[in-house]
Order: sequence, then C-alpha cells, then structure tokens
Amino acid sequence: MQLRFNYRVYPEPGQCAALARAFGCARVVFNDGLRARREAHGAGLPYIRDTDLQKLVITAAKRTGERAWLAEVSSVVLVQSLRDLHTAYRNFFASVTGKRRGPRVAEPRFKSKRDNRQSIRLTANGFSLRDNGRLYVAKVGDLAVRWSRPLPAVPTSVTITLDAAGRYWASFVVETQPDILPHVSTEVGLDLGLSHFAVLSDGRRIAAPKFLRRVEKKLRRLQKALSRCQKGSRNRDKARRKVARQHAKVADRRRDWHHKESTRIIRENQAVYVEDLAVSGLARTRLAKSVHDAGWSQFVTMLEYKAAKHGRYFGRIGRFEPTSQVCSACGVKDGPKPLHVRTWTCRGCRAVHDRDHNAAKNTLAAGRADRLNACGAQIRPGAIPAQRRETGTHPDGHTAVEGNPVL
Repeated sequence: MQLRFNYRVYPEPGQCAALARAFGCARVVFNDGLRARREAHGAGLPYIRDTDLQKLVITAAKRTGERAWLAEVSSVVLVQSLRDLHTAYRNFFASVTGKRRGPRVAEPRFKSKRDNRQSIRLTANGFSLRDNGRLYVAKVGDLAVRWSRPLPAVPTSVTITLDAAGRYWASFVVETQPDILPHVSTEVGLDLGLSHFAVLSDGRRIAAPKFLRRVEKKLRRLQKALSRCQKGSRNRDKARRKVARQHAKVADRRRDWHHKESTRIIRENQAVYVEDLAVSGLARTRLAKSVHDAGWSQFVTMLEYKAAKHGRYFGRIGRFEPTSQVCSACGVKDGPKPLHVRTWTCRGCRAVHDRDHNAAKNTLAAGRADRLNACGAQIRPGAIPAQRRETGTHPDGHTAVEGNPVL
C-alpha cells in the first residue's frame, strides 16, 4: 500500500527564489494546457491528446521568447504539472459519465499565484536523498529537512509545498507492506457528536477538544488588525501571515489529536463501525463552525486507512439508520426526538437510555449485521429488534484512540 510522509523543509533564501520560480512555471504550464484544451473545445476541434499537449505547452513553448524562461526549472516539474491536468480531466469525464462514484467533480480551473497553497511534484528523476540527510531537488539544490521519523522505504515521488503560513513541506510517497496487528476480540461502534467528540458503544466518552473555539478571541483580534491594514501594503501581508499561522496551529493540533485518538481505537478493537454522516450538509447549518472544528471527515478517513493498514475491519452504516430512535435493549422504535433530549425511557421495556450511548450501541449492531450480510449471511427483514448479545458491552471491552496518509 502507498503511504505519504510529511516533513518540514527549511530552504535558504536562494533556494526559496528557485522554488518560487518552479511554482510559477508549473502553474503557467497547467494554465496554458487548460487554455489550449478549452480553446480547442470552443472551436469544435478534437480533444488534444496528452502527448500532443506536452509538445505544445512545454517543448515548443521553450523555443519561444515568451516562454523561454520555462527552461530555468526542471522539466520533471513541468511534466508532472501537466499530468495533474490530465488527471483532473479524467476525473471530470468519469464523473460526468457516471463512472466515478461520489460527488460530481467540476471541470479543471485556472490556478492563481495568489492561491494559499503552491506546490510542485517530482518523480525519482527529479530528486534524491543525500547521505547527509538533505533532499536534492533538481535546479533548486540540497534542502535541509527535519526528519521527525525515518522513511520505511525509498520514496517514489515527492511534493514540495508552500502553505499560507509560509512554511515549506516535503511530502514523500512510499510503498509499504501492511503492518498487521495481533487479533483482538473487541469491536466498537462510534457515535460522533459536538458536546462529546465521540461516544463509544462500551460507554467511553471522548471529550471534544474544540481547538478553534479555544483561540477564537485571539483570532478575532488578529483578523481585526488585518482588516485595518491597507490592501497591497507590507503590513497587510504581515498581518495575513499572522492569521494564517494561527489557523495552521489549530489545524496541526487537531490533526495530531485525530491521529492519536484514531490509532488508539484501531489498536484496541478488531472492528470499528461509524455512521456515514452528511458533513457537507451539516456544515451549511448554524452548527457549521462547530462541525468544522470537530473535523469528523478527517477523523473517519484516518480510521479507514489505519484499519486497512493494520488488518482491522472498518464499516460505515447508512446515514438514515435510526440509531437515536431505536431502543438498543428491545428494538422498539420510539420515534424522533429533539436535540435537547439527552436521555429517554423506552416505552416498550422501560429502559432508560442515554441518547448518544444508545446510538453507539445501535451503530455497533447495525454494522455487525451489515458485515454478516456482506459475507453471505441471510439478509435480515426490515424491522428486527437488536439483540442484547450484539449491542451490549463486552466484559473485556475497552476502547481508546491514536495518531493525510500522512496520506
């Protein structure tokens, strides 16, 4: 399987200028290729093939006075930028024709030099790792890298990125073998929320860290200072970087916490089941800031790829499963309840339920049922009471959690 490992890079002033040229040339090649294909489509001409487009916007363009400066950067950077365009078009066509699942992919757009993120990608022909621990990038030089951990194998490609906070990163793609963990008997269902980040089916609650809420006061002050600066001034650029650095700290803390919690859950459970939440829809409600602060999608993605990496099972149940309405003890559907109702009593068996804990139990039961059905067991009818042996807490059950790609 392929994993991505991120490391901080510290280029020297001359190397920063060389990287800026590489970012700009990669952006120009991407935009030239996109413009050529749009013009051909508008004129009713056939779709320009990948090889013909490369000859047009790279090989032939270098011989012109208008684009002669493309030769100042590595050709690997330009070719990979054009491959990004090819991939974007293929994803767009696959989405339009229905071959690609998920949300519809839009047509490729032009890149801007004012984008918050600038990047270049190089294959093995354009970079190498020195014996002294430095990263050599063609026509840039040896970059100082902070190796926070060793690479498990020789990388196949690297992406150099400049983020909005002015930090440089090197992201290596590495082919590794799955690290299968010893088998354990515990399984867990998760109910993600806002008051508590997650409630597990064994009764454990994970408190919501609320990283963005903690620094709202400081962010408000920094953003006010930014709004007072004159547009185009150096002071405004300094104020913008301060805001970007603060947002980067929040994102880094959230990502680190997600890694630690997700790894702990995967290590201590053989199977993990979560509800397929409509995060994009919830992010358009009055709870948008809290939903984005929680970072559910990033957390669930980490659970999914870590389960595949360590030989665990990860399952999603349908978002329309009435986990908050069904009694996990007797299976009676008690109907929808307002969000302020946190505990309720089942009208069938008179059991008193905590709303989130009951939902986590039902998530575990539904995930197990879907897993059995996928393995060839008989499909259950529409309404079957949840079994106690499926939804109850295991005697030896205990749960926890760990630490984009950097996949």
